[in-house]
Amino acid sequence: MSYVEAIKFLYDLQLFGAKFGLENTFHLAELAGNPHHRLRFIHVAGTNGKGSTCAMLESIYRAAGLRVGLYTSPHLVKFGERIQVNRQLIGEADIVRLVEWIQPLLAKFPKDQHPTFFEVVTIMALHWFEEQKCDLVIWETGLGGRLDATNIVTSLASVITNIQFDHQAWLGDTLERIATEKAGIIKPGVPVITAVDDRDAFRVLFETARKNNAPFWLITIAQTDFPPLRGLDLPLLGEHQRMNAAVALYTTRALAKIIPVSDETIRAGLCNVIWPGRLQLLTFPDGKKIILDGAHNIGGAESLRAALNKYFPKEKLTLILGILKDKDCARICEILAPCAAKIFLVPVNSKRAAMPTELAPACRAANPQAEIRGMKSIAEGLAAAQKESFLVIAGSLYLIGEAIELLDVSSEKPGERNLNEWTGAPSKR
Repeated sequence: MSYVEAIKFLYDLQLFGAKFGLENTFHLAELAGNPHHRLRFIHVAGTNGKGSTCAMLESIYRAAGLRVGLYTSPHLVKFGERIQVNRQLIGEADIVRLVEWIQPLLAKFPKDQHPTFFEVVTIMALHWFEEQKCDLVIWETGLGGRLDATNIVTSLASVITNIQFDHQAWLGDTLERIATEKAGIIKPGVPVITAVDDRDAFRVLFETARKNNAPFWLITIAQTDFPPLRGLDLPLLGEHQRMNAAVALYTTRALAKIIPVSDETIRAGLCNVIWPGRLQLLTFPDGKKIILDGAHNIGGAESLRAALNKYFPKEKLTLILGILKDKDCARICEILAPCAAKIFLVPVNSKRAAMPTELAPACRAANPQAEIRGMKSIAEGLAAAQKESFLVIAGSLYLIGEAIELLDVSSEKPGERNLNEWTGAPSKR
């Protein structure tokens, strides 16, 4: 099997859609020898900030000398971004080997119960982390938590960054219901660390932790200025990243008896964290600035707007915006459109893309003075914005991945962004 064939095999698994439930994942893990039983995890859920918090935790524990696995989704450019050890992407040859290894296991499932793309990749990741003898795995949920494939593990800590609106068709239409799904990663006796700030969502998380006799750590804005965070300049922009850093810090505090980490190591890890596509600032030799941010829901859009107002209050910026139509497009446009003098609306490379004609009315209502243009693609948008000195590319992470390829600011190979595409119907409630 070639690498192209392996990627095609994974891509074809999307035919089985996306569905909730752990039965298939438990069964597939058992066929694989239950590698998760021989690994240690920090399980991270939440609406926004999961990936950034995972990157921070990985950087801290790697600075402490551990061999750290990192499992996240989606990837921006290269499939191997999902499965990393000490921030080294799994190689193409090993992806091929793992696909060949898992195929006989998949043959044991009836066709109508075939594991999904995410279930298959999750077990591949567990097998790889065990092979690599990881001391710790930073383990990000895919969607929700309770019935997400990642929830077959029992972790050292359950991290729930925050509870906001996203994926309502799958997780519920109230913050309380969404919190119930994400609280599903809470396990008996395992400490819970969260920065949730909604009262109803907090109540759900706290009560779930209490019923499980799980220590509960609530992180607030005040703790972002406690040592060792005080005076620390994070490489990731935005006040929301300071909250993510505080969540990562207090996760290490909760695990101090199991994995001791000094304040100096925590600072070193946070100072060196890298997480592309999230308020990522690119500065070019001619002085041109481009910000890439996957502000794909209301909370993400509000964080982006706050960061632009804080760091670039006087900049006259051009916004390239692309959103998936299953998001709250009107509200995202309402939040971001007033930030820009020019707005170029582009379709995301996805079957779920909202078309520029669908976004334009909301942008015009939010910012009547702006020049608003629809584009056939992000490539056309970048060409139209070639002479702009300050450009913000925002919306779907799929869009950010495509921008990274077109801007040639990634060393990874193109052509694998479609593996992020998923289909399926929301589960009945």
